[in-house]
Amino acid sequence: MLLELIVENYAVVEQARIRFQEGLNVLTGETGSGKSLVVDSFSLLLGARASMEMIRTGEARARVSGIFALEQTGQSNTLFEEAGIEHNGDEELIVEREITSTGKSRAFVANRPVTTAFLRQLAPVLGDIHGQNEQQDLFRPAAQRELLDEYAAAEELRNRAASAYADWRAVGEKLAQLSQNEQEKLRLLDLWTFQRKEIEFAQPKPGEDAELEAERRVLQNVTRLQEHASAAFELLYESPESATTQLRQALKRIDELTRIDPSLQETSASLRQAAVMADEAGYALRDYLGKLEGDPKRLDDIEARLSALDRVKRKYGGSIDDVLAFLQDVTRRADEVEKASEHKSTLEKQQAELAARYESLAGELSRARTAAAERLSKQVESELKSLAMGGTRFEVAVKHGAWTATGMDEVAFLVSPNRGEELRLLEKIASGGELSRIALALKTAIGDADRHPGTPTLVFDEVDAGVGGAAAAAVGRRLKALSRRNQVICVTHLAQIAGFADHQYAVSKKEKKGRATAVIEELDTAQRAREIGRMLSGDHITPEALKHAEQLLAAGRARVVK
Repeated sequence: MLLELIVENYAVVEQARIRFQEGLNVLTGETGSGKSLVVDSFSLLLGARASMEMIRTGEARARVSGIFALEQTGQSNTLFEEAGIEHNGDEELIVEREITSTGKSRAFVANRPVTTAFLRQLAPVLGDIHGQNEQQDLFRPAAQRELLDEYAAAEELRNRAASAYADWRAVGEKLAQLSQNEQEKLRLLDLWTFQRKEIEFAQPKPGEDAELEAERRVLQNVTRLQEHASAAFELLYESPESATTQLRQALKRIDELTRIDPSLQETSASLRQAAVMADEAGYALRDYLGKLEGDPKRLDDIEARLSALDRVKRKYGGSIDDVLAFLQDVTRRADEVEKASEHKSTLEKQQAELAARYESLAGELSRARTAAAERLSKQVESELKSLAMGGTRFEVAVKHGAWTATGMDEVAFLVSPNRGEELRLLEKIASGGELSRIALALKTAIGDADRHPGTPTLVFDEVDAGVGGAAAAAVGRRLKALSRRNQVICVTHLAQIAGFADHQYAVSKKEKKGRATAVIEELDTAQRAREIGRMLSGDHITPEALKHAEQLLAAGRARVVK
């Protein structure tokens, strides 16, 4: 539950620290005093969009912090573990949000920076806000289906059906593309077959052209190579004044020297190694000269081969590697066309299997929704009786429709507020006050069906819109009943609802240094009586209003809420 909410420089709130308690917490105050700002600031902690326009004029930043007592659940533990946040279930959890005048927003959980997306993931663990926007959202068929799935605990089943639907659609798109391109690819098949045969006939090999060009250079320069190689061999090995002869004579002299002066032994070793290397070079030149000979026929063959390779390179790539890559590509394309019927048959079989899987999951989802719809309809009708709408019929209608990612069901909330009238769509018949109570009944029913431990704080922003008299008292009783298993925070204008509160907070505007500032304070019993008296009679609190307020408080304390 929410233990404390700290708001700094947010709209007209300069600084506020609100300590919430268990049970029903009610925020009251005149219109425009800033009651809804408490709800708005709390929504920031749940990942709502931040706007720099909400920063108090003249300030550089606004900051909202919440301190929560959080029960450990599998969902929260997984989220904290993935985000690298250490949190012991016995410890309080601090969630913070900061908005700067530059438009940037920062968020922290347990003093660790997180994204607003993470806050939205964490929101179901922290709290749930229900306001007039959420009431209007009830008119959307998609929202109605989501509420039914939540009540039926069918979210996982719906996700599995959505995955099967996506797979089925993907295969269908492949089939459509295959059929659409089949004629065009058949026209291209002749071209691809010709290109493949031309390249395969040339039989290019990686690096072949470079090897042939090197061999061609040698054959084109045989005479010149022979001249230079012979001259080098003569100078190195063959002539009386050759390098090897000179080295041997020098080595002989140095050997004589080392007999007298051993310090030249290292020089002698180096010279001996040089003589050996000179001999090896001479042998290599001799072998090279032995192999070097002109071959006009071989040169013609090389020229012809290089010409053939150049031809395929000009048509299919700048290098042999490019040509071979092109060959691989056209071979694949041709094979695809040649095997299109086989591929199509495989895809059709796969599509049928995925369709059967989707139908099975969607059918299971439909059965779960139908069973849950019957239970939810009865429970909402029962709740509406306690909300002074005893003659109201409510039905969750589920009927089969087109295949979609959310299953093959169309869900509609039907209502008949008066006896004898036919059921009609919720958005066609419900008034503002009726919609508020239907929304509260749905919230209560779904809360009763919640399978998750650690149900979060429930926040109701003006759930009493359009409600008055006995209906207002009925709403108060239902909020009181909800607060027995949840912490409930409610913004209200109605004295009947405020009378049921376990804790009441007054929101007012005061002038400070020439500026309006919202002030929030918890009220004691006497202050509550005066505040409820103000809600009943206005600024001038009459003795009658004060007495009525005391009666509402006494009744709220004494009444047993089922």
